[in-house]
Amino acid sequence: MSEQENTDEQAATLRILSGMEDVSADDWNSVANPGWQLGPGGRLTRDPQFESDCQLLESLSEPQESVSEETSFNPFISHEFLSSLEETGCATGETGWLPRHLLLQSPTGDIWGAAPAYLKNHSQGEYVFDHGWADAFYRAGGEYYPKLQVSVPFTPATGRRLFVSSRIDWQTGMQALASGLVQICQRSGASSAHITFLTKREWDALGDMGYLQRTDQQFHWENRDYGSFDDFLADLASRKRKAIKKERREAVSAGIEIEWVTGAGLTEAHWDAFYRFYQDTGSRKWGRPYLNRAFFSLVSERLAERILLVMARREGRYIAGALNFIGSDTLFGRNWGCTEHHPFLHFELCYYQAIDFAIVNGLKRVEAGAQGAHKLARGYLPVTTRSAHWIVHPGLRDAVEDYLEHEREAVERENEALTEHGPFRKGD
Repeated sequence: MSEQENTDEQAATLRILSGMEDVSADDWNSVANPGWQLGPGGRLTRDPQFESDCQLLESLSEPQESVSEETSFNPFISHEFLSSLEETGCATGETGWLPRHLLLQSPTGDIWGAAPAYLKNHSQGEYVFDHGWADAFYRAGGEYYPKLQVSVPFTPATGRRLFVSSRIDWQTGMQALASGLVQICQRSGASSAHITFLTKREWDALGDMGYLQRTDQQFHWENRDYGSFDDFLADLASRKRKAIKKERREAVSAGIEIEWVTGAGLTEAHWDAFYRFYQDTGSRKWGRPYLNRAFFSLVSERLAERILLVMARREGRYIAGALNFIGSDTLFGRNWGCTEHHPFLHFELCYYQAIDFAIVNGLKRVEAGAQGAHKLARGYLPVTTRSAHWIVHPGLRDAVEDYLEHEREAVERENEALTEHGPFRKGD
């Protein structure tokens, strides 16, 4: 089922979808990951026009970070990933993620734009924390929920959030989608709209449209054209280099073997083992895991070539694992868990093995997920993540706007200080 409403933007129609089943995978993916084709099992191919699109962005003197964000393949915004969350009951109205995806369509029905959006009655599974805003508004007599969330559920990874087809002006499409989010808030009684882990280009554009701008911090590893892990180590200060070598030795000292599993190599036995690890971590962090066992089977069926499991085995049994998703130039670390605790095994599976895989496969970076200043000593440097917020109530909006101004300054100062104290040799 879907609702639709006309918009003045080039006589386009804005449709509100009640789930990913209301749009075909080809239509959604054509605007979510333009220039890329997903084949069976997540096999990825590139449209020949893609190269010229990249060259155009580069010719406009866009920062390299922005070029990558706008042109790379991101598995999380694919129809295959988002529909897997819905079909297995992970992101539904029952779990507090009621799909309200946007489609911007031409008068002839062509897809001009889209956005993954959800009406929410809580703030869990987002990784951009607004609980304080909700509490303050409640104390002032307001109702913060429902709110509208534009994001990938349970996934703190930067990527495009408001998808605009190359067949229309990008700014025009952004304006239409941003206005559509406000319309959903008005229609549903939502207090606010939140677009999280969006690209810098989107963040800048939404700021110009009156959305409040927020920043936060993650730690990412950048591939400086390394040919091997030893090449990466050679870039580090001597003390940090020695510490990492020691951690890697100790991580596997109890007879632990590590393997990479991806594509056709993934089996239900792997997912059974990994889900045990994930349940342990999820129960301790959130009270219950956000993802169910069925999700892993379905997303593996659809995106196996875009998945990497790093599994640790001891005495013939799997004892720990880390789940990663593979973009066109980025390895995204997502979940980890274990049934046995060994010193530094977490660092080995989640950080060092990810670096190894990125180097071997020519990936530009590793995004290791939310939080974790401990990643700094392991070669992951602080980067700025972004979100944009539309708040209906003027009083709450003014209070949040003032808070965010100070928060942005604090994030910038901390990122600069941490980068200065990073593990790399000075002068590089």
